[in-house]
Amino acid sequence: MSTPWWKNAVAYQIYPRSFQDSNGDGFGDVRGIISRLDYLADLGVDVLWLSPIYKSPQDDNGYDISDYREIDPLFGTLADVDELIAEAQSRGIRIIMDLVVNHSSDEHEWFIESASSKDNPKADWYYWADAKADGSPPNNWGSFFSGSAWHWHPIREQYFLHLFSKKQPDLNWENPDVRFAVYDMMNWWLDKGIAGFRMDVISFISKQPGLPDGPQNPGEEFGNGYLMSVNGPRMYEFLQEMHREVFAHREGTMTVGEMPGFTPEIALDVTDPAKKMLDMGFHFDHMGVDQSGSKWNRIPFDLVKLKAILGEWQEKLGTTGWNSLYWDNHDQPRVLSRFGNDHEYRVESAKCLATVLHMHRGTPYIYQGEELGMTNYPFKDISEFRDLETLNHHASVKASGGDTNQALAGYQFFGRDNARTPVQWDTTAQAGFSNAEPWIAVNPNYLEINAASQVKDPNSVWAHYKHLVELRHND
Repeated sequence: MSTPWWKNAVAYQIYPRSFQDSNGDGFGDVRGIISRLDYLADLGVDVLWLSPIYKSPQDDNGYDISDYREIDPLFGTLADVDELIAEAQSRGIRIIMDLVVNHSSDEHEWFIESASSKDNPKADWYYWADAKADGSPPNNWGSFFSGSAWHWHPIREQYFLHLFSKKQPDLNWENPDVRFAVYDMMNWWLDKGIAGFRMDVISFISKQPGLPDGPQNPGEEFGNGYLMSVNGPRMYEFLQEMHREVFAHREGTMTVGEMPGFTPEIALDVTDPAKKMLDMGFHFDHMGVDQSGSKWNRIPFDLVKLKAILGEWQEKLGTTGWNSLYWDNHDQPRVLSRFGNDHEYRVESAKCLATVLHMHRGTPYIYQGEELGMTNYPFKDISEFRDLETLNHHASVKASGGDTNQALAGYQFFGRDNARTPVQWDTTAQAGFSNAEPWIAVNPNYLEINAASQVKDPNSVWAHYKHLVELRHND
């Protein structure tokens, strides 16, 4: 059996709204991506993962999808995507789409129908439950984006479950009609010429039967719904069914799951080719070496712990499973500011981190701007943030009388917006990203850190990444 192409490939994640603006509205778009394909081909990457560009109210920057088969006008049209696929293929680059099917938008027609009546054919396409006798939610789960994981719907007169934003109701994967509607949509995209999918929080699709209360610590407002939602009893079954219905008869596809709760043992099962689930998955073990308790609670970086985690994943997946290798993505701060030195040793730190990652067994992922050594943004005030998770948490801290200054320090270091500032292309206004004011501010260090100054410099961070990609191809 031949080696799958993705085992010698390097992936590049694009966060479209911050990559390249082509029409002067301050938001990146598909045509902007097309305009930068030569840059990506020169870097040598083999596959582009696009964060969501589907039609969406943009409550959570497109991870709330209202139509899986349409492109949001913010990013362009389906014709633009067809052109992107063709132009990328002509350069030897494949496209994978972000698959967000643990939840949809509350503006998706599926949810609108489901919410309209308990007798609607799609009534149980989402998780609905009656209030308790006192009118409170059905269980004690908290949302990952603050507050309760349940929201009251006045038309249906029931609560619906949303592990994330209240505008992101969870799809009920226990219903086979839901699953096969998802598979049909996936096949539709593959027929258009994409190479596969990165699957958002796919380890949440099987909840604990009956949705029981989660463990709740003294003094905490909500129970731990995460433990009741992650790696549920039917997750393997659902992933194997997806493989049968979508990927079993297609050559050359690539599947990667974002897997909260991933352990090396689960990963070995999920990525074992003989078990026919996913090709690889993202874990988060190494993302916790400088956090304690809360995502926002920073502790000293533990290099020894980081090395042990990376080694454990390499050893336990062995030659059967397959790793996804990453430092940065749209949900994490810039690794250079987090684990490196982003001042006097910025270039050296960036090269070191890149080398460590790319020399491991697995498929490496470069997040846009990482190849330039981009850093965290110098946020000074909550008004500068745009991320829903950050803003909701701040509102919760403020409402409870908590320490907003301490919370701000957490956002400055760990906030997702650090990775979402525009790509720094050159030294012109707005770093060459747009000729208008961007949706989120450009990092002021773009005059020093930008692509134009690096692509011709053999000693640059960019040149080092290009060399690492070449080594991967020659392995």
